[in-house]
Amino acid sequence: MNTAELLDRYKHLFKKDQGVVLDLACGQGDNGLALKAQQIEVLFADINQQHLSDLASDHHVDNNALWHADFEGDGSTAPEKLSTLQLQGCIVFRYLHRPLFSAIKKAIKPGGFVIYETFTINNRQFGRPNSERFLLQENELKALFSDWTIHFYFEGIKHDPMRSIAQIVCQKPLTEN
Repeated sequence: MNTAELLDRYKHLFKKDQGVVLDLACGQGDNGLALKAQQIEVLFADINQQHLSDLASDHHVDNNALWHADFEGDGSTAPEKLSTLQLQGCIVFRYLHRPLFSAIKKAIKPGGFVIYETFTINNRQFGRPNSERFLLQENELKALFSDWTIHFYFEGIKHDPMRSIAQIVCQKPLTEN
């Protein structure tokens, strides 16, 4: 399994029997599977039905924990459904669709966590993704969660492989301002 380093460092924030953690745009599900191995309830969401089928057949993930969702499609109800969930957390790696940030923030229960890592505008020097649509602007991720408690933030170049990313681990306030 190829779990993200950031998740390995902060997966202790998620607790068994505290609710569901959403692995948004989960791909092959390695990050969610790492949480599931700790007996944390995970909802795997992805547009690729084959990825979800593989999770069911190869890793015995129950169909109730699989969400085939198109978060970007015209007329999609997935963002609205996302905003109604009550999650202990959400993990997102290598995916950016800006209109989802509001839904993600609404879906997290007070005191819950978001662990997010994706590419920044400086990634163009390393290849794909290189479209502005898929790249965060400088300090954009930090600004999106400025009203939450930020436990960790990094923005810059990572090696092996070379890439420019932003990473955040943040916690929703227990009370709304």
